[in-house]
Amino acid sequence: MIDRGFVYAVAHVRGGHEKGERWYAEGRMLNKRNTFTDFIAVTETLIAKGYADSRAVFAQGDSAGGLLMGAIANLRPDLYAGIVAEVPFVDVVTTMSDASVPLTTLEYNEWGNPAVEREYDYMLSYSPYDNVARKDYPSMFITAGFYDSQVSYAEPAKWVAKLRASKTDRRDLLFKTNMQAGHGGRSGRLGSVEQSAEIMGLAHRACPRSASFVTRRTCERCFIDGD
Repeated sequence: MIDRGFVYAVAHVRGGHEKGERWYAEGRMLNKRNTFTDFIAVTETLIAKGYADSRAVFAQGDSAGGLLMGAIANLRPDLYAGIVAEVPFVDVVTTMSDASVPLTTLEYNEWGNPAVEREYDYMLSYSPYDNVARKDYPSMFITAGFYDSQVSYAEPAKWVAKLRASKTDRRDLLFKTNMQAGHGGRSGRLGSVEQSAEIMGLAHRACPRSASFVTRRTCERCFIDGD
């Protein structure tokens, strides 16, 4: 993709450990929205500094990064030409309310416990599924794994169904369930290569022709990874 004129950026948003424990704590529990606003700020900065063309920015994240993708799709759909959400954790309240789901009770310290009213309300305020609205969304490619024990394929499937029923645009909304995969994606020597090729294909398809860069200093297509 870089050879075809894309800039590749990795956003170290709060909620990750890249900058230490405080950085992580500022993006969890009742601070979770910092993760989403940080990613949006990274996007806006890349555009403002001339690294990205505002018409051709793409975002990608998987699992909890898929939650990030769902959140930015709801908050700032205008910023992105395309979004890739792989095995995304998008139905936060429902999943965290089901103690039989693997990891749920172990991650109360990460997301909150929906039995606590304040934490329930906060999760509900950003849960991608619960905040889908009737408006335009960017092109989206969403994946699931049939044998995923961490994020059930039903979770992204219901999110896609709600998006299709609600969105007002005619852009691509692709949903692919791999019937042999788990949470880690495809297995085999070429599995990850094929999966990456599909993602690259979406970016090229969704990239406006008018956004082809003029020079590498002033106008670029940009792919931002939220993992």
